[in-house]
Amino acid sequence: MILELNKNTSESLVNEIAQKHEAIVVNETNAYVLITPSKLKTSLPEYKQYIIKEVAVPDDIQLASKLYRSEKREIKIADHLIIGGNTHNTVMITGPCSVESEEQITQAAELCVKLGVKVLRAGAYKPRTSPYSFQGMGIEGLRLLDKMRNQYGLKIISEVRDSTHVQDIIDHVDIIQIGAKAMYDHGILRAAGKSGKPVLLKRGFGTTLQEFVQSAEFILSGGNPNVILCERGIRTFETKTRFTLDLCGVSFLKEYTNLPVILDPSHAIGYAYGVPDLTRACIAMGIDGLLIETHPNPKVAKSDAAQQLNFEEFTALYKSVDTVAKAVGYKIV
Repeated sequence: MILELNKNTSESLVNEIAQKHEAIVVNETNAYVLITPSKLKTSLPEYKQYIIKEVAVPDDIQLASKLYRSEKREIKIADHLIIGGNTHNTVMITGPCSVESEEQITQAAELCVKLGVKVLRAGAYKPRTSPYSFQGMGIEGLRLLDKMRNQYGLKIISEVRDSTHVQDIIDHVDIIQIGAKAMYDHGILRAAGKSGKPVLLKRGFGTTLQEFVQSAEFILSGGNPNVILCERGIRTFETKTRFTLDLCGVSFLKEYTNLPVILDPSHAIGYAYGVPDLTRACIAMGIDGLLIETHPNPKVAKSDAAQQLNFEEFTALYKSVDTVAKAVGYKIV
């Protein structure tokens, strides 16, 4: 259950209620918000004079639930760049899987500027399956991304690999990306919850929708309302593609949560040939953003070479999506 208490409620009484009912307290602008375990279904009549609003939820998808907030959350990335809300914008995010050199990331930044893409993505810390593969440039990669932001006016998104460098990510990026392999890392989730910065949370490839949104609840209940969900494909019995993009799950997230939804067709299929078609299918669902990998020369990429589009392919894709977006009342930004 979620209880909103008016600001006139004393802090001692808020703490008393929270302790009595095992609640987490989130201090918002106009109210104290108490989130109890979902097993509490009944109101608290003894505190009626302090309660502005109470919402009983069927499970522990609470702050992310449309039962609590029916409108989609608006995530401000910059003054003129908003993800979610009632903007009907689909924000394009692109760049290489990982930062490999200053020349490579500069070329990617220049492509963004040329096409009008406002958010550059690239990994500095790479959570690889094999310990013998490229692990990223680390802090040097983040410094290169910071340089791209300052030089080209782009917003930056990069991934946290583990909790040892979460503060470095927070200090250097505009959007914190929590990847599929880090989705259950409570140290990362709690640090992101304290940061206040926009967070893009990717669904784990073996994760149910319930588990996915409950991970988002750790960030939301930590006091950070700026959470974006990212569907990037789940593991199924199919072996001809890397993963299976769960568009059914996207429909669920749009219907039952108040969080913006971004899709990542590059990781879903794992092969560049399918990314354009999947991208257009995603846009037709009326989504809030896209995360697409592009590289100046994918054949020599140090990570995820098979799924990255070259610049010519990405440019052709980018020029093809406006019509699809307009058909569902959205705009590519």
